Amino acid sequence: MNLHGIRAIYLFEMARTWRTLMQSVASPILSTALYFVVFGAAIGSRVGEIDGISYASFIIPGLLMLSLLSESISNASFGIYFPKFSGTIYEVLSAPVSPLEVVIGYVGAAASKSVILGLLILATARLFVDYEIAHPLLMVSFLLLTAITFSLFGFIIGLWADDFQKLQIIPMMVIMPLTFLGGAFYSISMLPPFWQKVTLFNPVVYLISGFRWSFYGVADVNISISVSMILVFMLLCLTTIWWIFKTGYRLKN
Repeated sequence: MNLHGIRAIYLFEMARTWRTLMQSVASPILSTALYFVVFGAAIGSRVGEIDGISYASFIIPGLLMLSLLSESISNASFGIYFPKFSGTIYEVLSAPVSPLEVVIGYVGAAASKSVILGLLILATARLFVDYEIAHPLLMVSFLLLTAITFSLFGFIIGLWADDFQKLQIIPMMVIMPLTFLGGAFYSISMLPPFWQKVTLFNPVVYLISGFRWSFYGVADVNISISVSMILVFMLLCLTTIWWIFKTGYRLKN
């Protein structure tokens, strides 16, 4: 394996983050802080507790997952799209690095940014809410698994997109609505029985539910199902990326 090639791609992508700290780090943290102020303080005092957890604490995993999904997709999609846009992707494809090494470099950098941002948001939440993490190792594992999986998904979007507008279609029109409807701000047990069943078709439900279980030991869906769902989605993403490199779809034409 060409570790030098992976390192070069990884460091190049990470360097872009330090050049755009306001956009890459400060903006998501400030946005999440506003959610804590509005939903946690203003609305939370009226909602009370959900499953024995204060509302302000209950929404922490959902808010963290909201930022994690959007930032993982955004970082990975832009990271691979820009070389396509500028034409430097041909230099990467002709370099002595395999498709696997290219994916590790780009996806590894995107996932690293998302995990760092997630931990910063978690630290910021402490300024507004007192919370405990019941299963810290599982929480970190779930954080890493989600960041890697959705960075892979973002990588696919970056390969598929042929203009800047398409980079935003899926994150804004699909992922964000699914996150809001996936129990980020409520428990699906609060919904009528029919809508509880409908909600189970939303894949983000399993992510938020599993992540919330790692914090408080309560979940809308069994934790083993949540982990299985994200592993299946990761496998689908890896298979899609393999097919893209094998056929050259949106890479060689």
